[in-house]
Amino acid sequence: MMAILRSFALFLLAGLFEIGGGYLVWLWLKEDKPFWFGITGAVILALYGVVATWQTANFGRVYAAYGGIFIVMALIWAWKVDGFKPDRYDIIGALVALIGACIIVYAPRGH
Repeated sequence: MMAILRSFALFLLAGLFEIGGGYLVWLWLKEDKPFWFGITGAVILALYGVVATWQTANFGRVYAAYGGIFIVMALIWAWKVDGFKPDRYDIIGALVALIGACIIVYAPRGH
């Protein structure tokens, strides 16, 4: 159980780095924020790549599962930071993606 909690925490940290870093780059290029927004965002995005390597599953599973977790986190970010209100189809789709992500990474496999 601790391994699953650690893995999920790493997914959340990676998501924060990817979304936060990407958001800073977005603000720099689309909202005319200072150049340092872009540089800071790029550094944070690089950290996202490092955090993802801390997972114990293989690359393909980690990145496939991360996609589902990223969908949920992106909708939460858009809701809390940008004022976007997800509708029921956003929520249903995000839950389907999250369930799929959990199956990919956490399903018991005979090794």
